[in-house]
Amino acid sequence: MPKPRTKRQAIRDERKAKRRDNALADFETSKAAKKQRLNEENGDDAGDQEAKFDDGYEQSLPRGPPATDREFFGMLSDEEQEYFRSVDEQLDIDDFPSQEERQLYLASVFTEAQGKELKLACSQSCSRLMERLILMSNTRQKKKLFLQFASHFLNLIQHRFASHCCETLFLQSAPIVTRELGGERDDILTDQDDPEEKPLPFMEELFLLTLDELEGHLGYLLTDKFASHTLRVILIILSGRPLEQSQTKSLIHSKKKEQISVPWTSDSLADLNSQLRAVPTAFNLAAKKIIADSVSGMSPTELLVLAKHPTGNPALQLLLELDISLNLKAGDESGGDMTLLWQLLPDAPASLKDAATPASDFVNSMLYDHIGSRLLEVLITHCPGRIFKALYKHIFGSRIQSLLRNDIASYPGIRILNRLSKEDLVDAVHKTMPEFNKLVTLSKFNVIKTLFERCEARQATGEIETLTRALVESFGSDPKSLIPKLCHLQSTEADDKKQQHDPLQKNRSALVSHGSQLASTMLAIRGSPSLAIQKSLSALPEELILQLATSSAPTSYVLVNALSTPSRNKTFHKMLASALRPHAFELALSEHGYKVLNVIISTPSKGNEVSVPFHIKELIIEQLGQHEQELRDSFEGRRVWRTWKGDLWRNRRSEWVSWVKELGSASEEVTLDQPRGGNRPQYGNGNSAKTSMRPIDLARKRKREEREMVTAS
Repeated sequence: MPKPRTKRQAIRDERKAKRRDNALADFETSKAAKKQRLNEENGDDAGDQEAKFDDGYEQSLPRGPPATDREFFGMLSDEEQEYFRSVDEQLDIDDFPSQEERQLYLASVFTEAQGKELKLACSQSCSRLMERLILMSNTRQKKKLFLQFASHFLNLIQHRFASHCCETLFLQSAPIVTRELGGERDDILTDQDDPEEKPLPFMEELFLLTLDELEGHLGYLLTDKFASHTLRVILIILSGRPLEQSQTKSLIHSKKKEQISVPWTSDSLADLNSQLRAVPTAFNLAAKKIIADSVSGMSPTELLVLAKHPTGNPALQLLLELDISLNLKAGDESGGDMTLLWQLLPDAPASLKDAATPASDFVNSMLYDHIGSRLLEVLITHCPGRIFKALYKHIFGSRIQSLLRNDIASYPGIRILNRLSKEDLVDAVHKTMPEFNKLVTLSKFNVIKTLFERCEARQATGEIETLTRALVESFGSDPKSLIPKLCHLQSTEADDKKQQHDPLQKNRSALVSHGSQLASTMLAIRGSPSLAIQKSLSALPEELILQLATSSAPTSYVLVNALSTPSRNKTFHKMLASALRPHAFELALSEHGYKVLNVIISTPSKGNEVSVPFHIKELIIEQLGQHEQELRDSFEGRRVWRTWKGDLWRNRRSEWVSWVKELGSASEEVTLDQPRGGNRPQYGNGNSAKTSMRPIDLARKRKREEREMVTAS
């Protein structure tokens, strides 16, 4: 039986109803007052008034409808909210016996939500459910949602909660455009459908109709707190760029965006999201029109303000990148149609020769601005070659060494290094060498890593030797100190004392990441760089090697790459494995250390440059076998037990021995959680699938693995 209604509950319900009535009354009052004021002031020209950016700079684009002029779609009743909340919980648990049962349940939910889609999208408590429904919906259901949102998109994308629903709808509908472009449709009416139901339009048409709604409002949407993200999503979709790249995700999603997942996804949909998509010609034309309309009429001062605007800058980055790439794709080598590029750099490249021109002034004003420098990175990376050559010759070349040591300008500086020819790169290295000790003192390991990478790519062997020698000398002329200094390794007692007085403690994780990436990069370069890192690793005590394996993802990948990298010292890999062997059980349960343990089993038992003796692997599996149950109870432990084929070792020892000894000739048969290092070092930036999964998803994955383990045993 349900619990009786308490007095406290009655009071809460009464307050909730009162708040809802007050909200409706306030809305009607403000709407009437607004209408009266517009009539009194002849408000036909009210929308033409100029507005300001958040930081006070004026701009000539309309700011958009005031908050009181936004549409209000009503509120869900208490019973409706309770029902949809229970639906959200049910879909999150996903306790359906079959896919058919799930589809039937979803169909009933969509039927119940019919006519309430706008209320759901704008509801703080139910917008999350709307996102989940979009993720789980089929093509017909997505198109019907498009039609329900039609004529309201301008208001929805500026809403705190509804904007996320629009983003999800756009992203999930993008692959459908590609499929329909190839002639594949899965939303055609069948005999089982209602004969009075009208055929749905193509998804391409629905996107273009949405763009028609937004036309004329793009200027102020660039700096809108919520609409700016949705506008970036639309641009990504129109351009045909991959939707699942890490760079794309960071560009279109806020860091605070909640990750809503579904228990099942289509493999074909995932493939479409991770690769370039074919898009209609109308999409490319629409993207070019958006770029032109967004910045048309802006003066250089207004563009400068937008480039330094925290919300407008990411949108401007994407506009600039697409402005360049779409026109270069069309075969326009001269870049005559690059609207935004020529607004930022008028009369370039000739105008870059003079430091007093607007083009030079724009570049110089962006270099040391913590927001504007990000736009400059995009400009340097994607601009045509003749523009970059002029930029480097007249602006960057003479002061590259000072740019690389600056906290902000070093990031555009890294982009510059990535585009330099061999001659210019050698010249840049020579200019940087007098400042090299400052780079090390300031922990600019990301800059030093880029110098090593580019010299290796351009085959500047002499400069690689010079950089290695300078790095070793800056740490005291002893190669053994490289790893402790780069990865910030400390003994336990020294670490406790230093944490109390370390002013860089807040940035320690970033410094460790950059230093570890530098070490991994040097390991991948044959010759003195890899030799210096291997000497430093060989000199580490057992305590610090264990700390390197377990303290963080970037440091653990230093060992992963070291165990996968050839060495002239035949005992190097054996030494590392021997130091880790007594701690095998601890590594197997470690969030980061299990990767190192899995690399050991994949390393050949016999080899000239890379090998770990068989007896060390045998000792490790024996230690793991003593803690089999603890490993099965741990997420990381189960992965180690599976990779080391613990069940095979326990039940058929001779077959396990044969399998391990054959790894030297057929190591590709081993399925590892991470790919091998080699000449392409692993960095471990923390963007793994595991870290992005929610606890409920991890629990489901563990249950599946437990069932597999039980079946196998």
